Amino acid sequence: MSPEQSSSDEPSPPQQQPLDASAAGPAEQHEAEPSVRPSIWVASLSDYNNGVLHGRWIDAARDESELQADIDAMLATSPWAARTGEPAEEWAIHDYNDFAPLRIDEHESMSWIGRVARGIVEHGPAFAAYADVVEEEEMLEGFDHEYLGHYDDLHTYVEQLINDRGYDRILDEELPASIRPYVKIDITATANDLLRGDIHAVPAIDGGVWIFRG
Repeated sequence: MSPEQSSSDEPSPPQQQPLDASAAGPAEQHEAEPSVRPSIWVASLSDYNNGVLHGRWIDAARDESELQADIDAMLATSPWAARTGEPAEEWAIHDYNDFAPLRIDEHESMSWIGRVARGIVEHGPAFAAYADVVEEEEMLEGFDHEYLGHYDDLHTYVEQLINDRGYDRILDEELPASIRPYVKIDITATANDLLRGDIHAVPAIDGGVWIFRG
């Protein structure tokens, strides 16, 4: 169905056309794929409520003012407004792409959307998971410090943590050789304790987990 076609059924956003990934320019990325460019489909509610599908796919990785300008331009070409003379002023987000596990509400703040989308372009989908954890825009700046990496599973992270801190080496040095084989660090118990406040483990979209400080 075309964006301006009327229907007695509830209209749905059209398929998104591929965005130009090169528009973002080069960026240092963490697990990011060059083609990932978050976008939102914003609809005119005046049209939508009258069975007309009118909206636009918008590149989300930009400033709030740029996003709002695109929304205003979409509303200015409302078929319903042209037909009735009534201005189209209300809008809602009816679809979105490449925000990984993060859900975008119909009336999400454009400032939040733009900041999260730019973070995804720079850092990859782990940034979307981090945004879902912190839920506050002012905390997004902490990603570089709070993100501990992608791991196959939580146990793998704990094993690396133990190795990095030299706990096994300490046991080797401090315990008699006759006792050492019987002393093991409980990986499962350690992981469970860490999850109680020290870390967040978020399932990654392609498998494994993203680990963040608690």
